[in-house]
Amino acid sequence: MFNTILIANRGEIACRIIRTARQLGIKTVAVYSEADQNALHVDMASDAVFIGPAPATESYLRIDAIMDAIEESGADAVHPGYGFLSENAEFAERLDAAGIAFIGPKPEAMRVMGDKIESKLFADKAGISTVPGHTAPVSSAAEAKKIAKQIGYPVILKASAGGGGKGMRMVEEESQIEEGLRASTAEAVSSFGDDRVFVEKFITNPRHIEIQVLGDSHGNCVYLGERECSIQRRHQKVIEEAPSPFVDEAMRADMGAQAVALSKAVNYESAGTVEFIVDADKNFYFLEMNTRLQVEHPVTELITGLDLVEQMIKVAAGEELEFTQDDITLTGWAMESRLYAEDPTRGFLPAIGRLIEYREPVSGVFGTSKNVRVDGGVNEGDEITRFYDPMIAKLITNGETREEAILHMRRALEEYYVRGVGNNLGFLSAVMAHPRFVSGALTTNFIAEEFGERFIPEETAHEDFGMLAAIAAMMHRREVERNNRITGRALSGTSLARERFEYGDEWMAIINGESHPIRIAVSEDSKVEVHTDGKNYVIDSDWQPGRSLFDGIVNDEDICMQVERTGTGFRVRHAGYQGEIRIMSSFAAELLNRMPVKQAADTSKQLLSPMPGLLVSVEVAEGEDVKSGDALAVVEAMKMENQLFAERDGVVAKVHLEPGDSLEVGQIILELE
Repeated sequence: MFNTILIANRGEIACRIIRTARQLGIKTVAVYSEADQNALHVDMASDAVFIGPAPATESYLRIDAIMDAIEESGADAVHPGYGFLSENAEFAERLDAAGIAFIGPKPEAMRVMGDKIESKLFADKAGISTVPGHTAPVSSAAEAKKIAKQIGYPVILKASAGGGGKGMRMVEEESQIEEGLRASTAEAVSSFGDDRVFVEKFITNPRHIEIQVLGDSHGNCVYLGERECSIQRRHQKVIEEAPSPFVDEAMRADMGAQAVALSKAVNYESAGTVEFIVDADKNFYFLEMNTRLQVEHPVTELITGLDLVEQMIKVAAGEELEFTQDDITLTGWAMESRLYAEDPTRGFLPAIGRLIEYREPVSGVFGTSKNVRVDGGVNEGDEITRFYDPMIAKLITNGETREEAILHMRRALEEYYVRGVGNNLGFLSAVMAHPRFVSGALTTNFIAEEFGERFIPEETAHEDFGMLAAIAAMMHRREVERNNRITGRALSGTSLARERFEYGDEWMAIINGESHPIRIAVSEDSKVEVHTDGKNYVIDSDWQPGRSLFDGIVNDEDICMQVERTGTGFRVRHAGYQGEIRIMSSFAAELLNRMPVKQAADTSKQLLSPMPGLLVSVEVAEGEDVKSGDALAVVEAMKMENQLFAERDGVVAKVHLEPGDSLEVGQIILELE
């Protein structure tokens, strides 16, 4: 077994690998850039080596820098995690030449399966069902248009060396080809140092289902069931689960057999994933093979009981698998939600900033932590920068059934507390509460169809606004009681301060502009009975003013939600809904309804940066006429390019910035007149 493993990665996956190495008694070495000198993975590792400036191309993607770190640290093995150099055959060959073990597949398998074009050709020869497309990289927009016309729209442009949604663009018509190819190529070069892009048929309403495989150097290979990865946004997975609610035993066996056959054909060693696109009739087509550990590997670990990082280390050390296919059993259900630094209300654009407050969930629905796992890579106070992938952590839950795993996930998402950086926790909660998700009727179009281009938490449906109003009223009453104790004043005499339930004076809870009449009675110290919307709510909670998390039993149901005090009420987040609930007298509520609505400022003449990032290009010049929909600029953030378009006709009056300038959210790039 290895003495010291260097981890050629950062963030949560580096921390994940360190945890398993510790259990095996193996020392670890972290590498870090200027942006990561105070990162969690650096603190957790036995040793750490500095490798360069913040941009990945100058640090984590620099093979020479990693090789120098190996020599300096004396490591005898390297785990690449995922992303960066994890599927770089040249890196694996450099390690082999230096006598350093690569904890992953052999370079030959990486070179064939890690390349989307080569892997598709190889799969065809091996008799594996593949997606229709043109396997040679395109050399120009004209060639791409010709191929797309032959295949039939829609098509998808894919970076050959891509992964994680990088270098991918779906194209619905010929007019989108040129820009799609430019963006795909730019992202491919930025993320992988490889500009090859090919064209493939885009299957509408598909599911994305993948098979986890594990092979050793003794010719053994098994599959560990499937993962459902259909909840995606812009080809980036958001929620994964295992097993899939769509796959039956026969289908699982067929997909598994093809995945193992492909792996054996390429002499695959280590953990890998064979990804399939599946249509509504359960026909499945080989998409690609990821020759590395997947982000979503924890859901497979929870239903199989296997530590995949441990298995990778043992295989790389030459050990034989300790089990056969017949020994693999799938027990229970597991869910994974990816916590991203992004702003769902602004089209899921990347966000940066400091984690002013960061608290991971600690308990499950039934008062236990055994059903909740967090694979994190940050500490409170850390800064999320524009240089790397925006994923902060992964939240994983499990249970005996899919329903139970969802229940644990809902609770854990409500407990997860992040402030200082825009994030998608509310959106994840909304997905978990969505009837279509609960039913398992999933496709890769789910987010686009159910939520559109952006998520508006205030407009999210909630199954019981009356319950939210009742909880807010209860909390408001405890605020009144606390204030009374502090000042020594007598109770105000309002219905919110009386000890018995009465049908006299009413107060109002204002939610989304709608009034919910409230009457309160106190039954005992921790219990409050609230009447609203024609229903009684008995609330049993020890919540006290100042707490940011409400936790209690409402009408015999366990409820957890995040709360923040505002001037006249509380801002709450529950099951995807997020908004302010204002508590006031009926008279005050009537006056509020008469107040004029404040009009938003007109910024239609300004092109504002929607995200922090780098200005790649400005597509227009001062004095140039533009039409609504014309491309104005390209902004790069978190290794992804985003093109900005004109929202109105006009003439470019002034260009404020130049390509290469750093951008903040809301910064003016140019103005129209």
